Amino acid sequence: MDELSLGVPKPVLDRLPEDDDTAAADMQEAVAGWEQRLNRAIEEAEDDREAAARILEAVDRFEERYETYDELVPELRAWGQSPIYAIAWRTLYADVIAQLYEHEELAEHLERERNMRLVDDGIRLQDL
Repeated sequence: MDELSLGVPKPVLDRLPEDDDTAAADMQEAVAGWEQRLNRAIEEAEDDREAAARILEAVDRFEERYETYDELVPELRAWGQSPIYAIAWRTLYADVIAQLYEHEELAEHLERERNMRLVDDGIRLQDL
């Protein structure tokens, strides 16, 4: 499997307040760390299926974090706080997931692994 390349989309950075460079730097550092860990997972995996399983676990965590930030937006608004950072992080998680699926070879393996998990979960539920 090929090495992954991830980045922070410019529109996400453009939405951040101009007087705050910290959030942009945090996002870039986070994405660089994710890229490094995902590429290490690919290197250490015995085969493409194992690599896809590890990356799918990361995608699942990214989806959970996306949902957390998505739920935070209306709560912040209700308290009269600006949700701009929650929106930016939510958008970043969604975009990183999309970037992973843009890697054609990886996307096929992720879909196959996700389908296998659905079948396994269905079989386990029937056994109850």
